[in-house]
Amino acid sequence: MSWRRVLATSRRVLQQLGHDPRTIGLLLVVPSVLMGLLAWILQHRRETFDAIGPPLLGIFPLVVMFLVTSVATLRERTSGTLERLLTLPLSKAEFVLGYALSFGLASVVQAALVSGLSFWVFGLHVAGSAWLISLIAVEDALLGTAMGLALSSLAATEFQAVQFMPAFILPQTLLCGLFVPREQLPTALHWLSDVLPMSYAVDATRHLSDPVSSGGRWIIDAAVILAFVVVALASGAATLRRRTR
Repeated sequence: MSWRRVLATSRRVLQQLGHDPRTIGLLLVVPSVLMGLLAWILQHRRETFDAIGPPLLGIFPLVVMFLVTSVATLRERTSGTLERLLTLPLSKAEFVLGYALSFGLASVVQAALVSGLSFWVFGLHVAGSAWLISLIAVEDALLGTAMGLALSSLAATEFQAVQFMPAFILPQTLLCGLFVPREQLPTALHWLSDVLPMSYAVDATRHLSDPVSSGGRWIIDAAVILAFVVVALASGAATLRRRTR
């Protein structure tokens, strides 16, 4: 493992992002606009916005980073860039870590922007710590990056990569506790939600929103999210293919 090659890969990806204003807009503008739209819709129901706003601070960055990372990684394969890179002394693990680092930096900016706007412009209020919720939003964005890297190996085209959104993300959105508390789900669905990463993203923000009754359970949720990130990155490095079939 050479961190010099990891950093070189990360720098190349960041340079590519810098020349792609549409992707930058998707990364930075879309989550903020969605939170602003939600605040506008619920301007006369502030208690509802305060209840669902923190979980969505984690979900929006996760979904956007998942989509961008999966498509960007697939594009490296379909263009032949990955095959050329791997003829150099660059391992799959170094490639994945370079991508994770570059998009991880983008996720920090993304989560900081949408959190700052939500708490100090859109008027989101929580009883707990706003900066800790923002930190969980960053971790959720990293989770989306890791899952995008892992699942991109299963797609042969960019259209197939986009199809993972309804196939993989939407079921998690329904089962994560955003609409119905997970404790009230049917037993089988509750068990299923226990192994889905988005469940812990929502749980962490909700526990931080009500620290008195939740205690320190958000720490367990944050640790589980981090474990999912590590597993997804390892899976992405193990299953990465040079070219699509």
